[in-house]
Amino acid sequence: MRESKHGQDHALPAPFPAVALVGPTAVGKTALSIRLARQINAEIVNVDSIQVYRGLDIGSAKPVPEERSSVPHHLLDIVEPDEPFDAADFLRMAQRVLLDIRSRGKTVLLTGGTGLYLKALTEGLAECPGQDPVLRTVLKRVAASMGRRYLHDLLRKVDPESADRIHKNDLFRVIRALEVFYATGRPLSAWHRLHRLKRGRLVVSCRKIGLMRPREELYKRIGQRVERMMEQGFLEEVKGLLEKGFHRDLKPLQSLGYRHIIAYLYGELTLSDAMEQLKRDTRRYAKRQITWFRSDPSIRWFNPEKLIKEKDIWKAIEYS
Repeated sequence: MRESKHGQDHALPAPFPAVALVGPTAVGKTALSIRLARQINAEIVNVDSIQVYRGLDIGSAKPVPEERSSVPHHLLDIVEPDEPFDAADFLRMAQRVLLDIRSRGKTVLLTGGTGLYLKALTEGLAECPGQDPVLRTVLKRVAASMGRRYLHDLLRKVDPESADRIHKNDLFRVIRALEVFYATGRPLSAWHRLHRLKRGRLVVSCRKIGLMRPREELYKRIGQRVERMMEQGFLEEVKGLLEKGFHRDLKPLQSLGYRHIIAYLYGELTLSDAMEQLKRDTRRYAKRQITWFRSDPSIRWFNPEKLIKEKDIWKAIEYS
């Protein structure tokens, strides 16, 4: 048992040095994570693949300064948008951060919606070959000339399992899967299966808490978030990134929101169309997140509205 500074007892089982709070975009992870962190003496570790980039604040729904000052946050704003960063980089940095947090007697609270990053921490990563810059350049040129759908169709021919898992608009991951196949002659999905056979104990022992809302409610919140992002200055944020010289083809600038606003700034979409497409694509992304997290039987699911009303959130989780 641990007594908080507010005088409440919170039982965090010893075998679980980390707690993960996951769920689809706009479900309400940030507000709940801050309340939970205060109650269980935790520091928050970001598990979102876009929030690691400096300057990508509004579009990634990064915690605002007031939220970050109330509870220590880690792995936010750690790389520039033009610096390479992937799950392996995240795993290496996160392991150091987790050791530091534990050494100070604090609990680790992993928060975010990037399932691959959480999986890297809890299961490790497949030992795939490194990047091939020449091959990657060729594949990018093919995508530019033939379109993303063509590249995704190509992936389906050589690795249908990965094609089912990777959305056709996720150019970075499509190229990575093709890169692995052409470099090794073995599909990326086969490398992942081999990893599952070889892996031993978990990299990080973790209690996983999932947040979910009724779909229509979640979709309404997504629409409201897009409207709020524009009110907060998202358009100016994207303009600022481009004015700094960051190219639109960079991986983070191809992410949700950023690619839509860039298309507007380049005259390819009206602002109204950009916003409608952003809402639509965010709904689709949330659906893919739900599918990913639902496949993990170790996640226990809760409605965030019910949890956040609880005086002792961890006790409500434990005794539900």
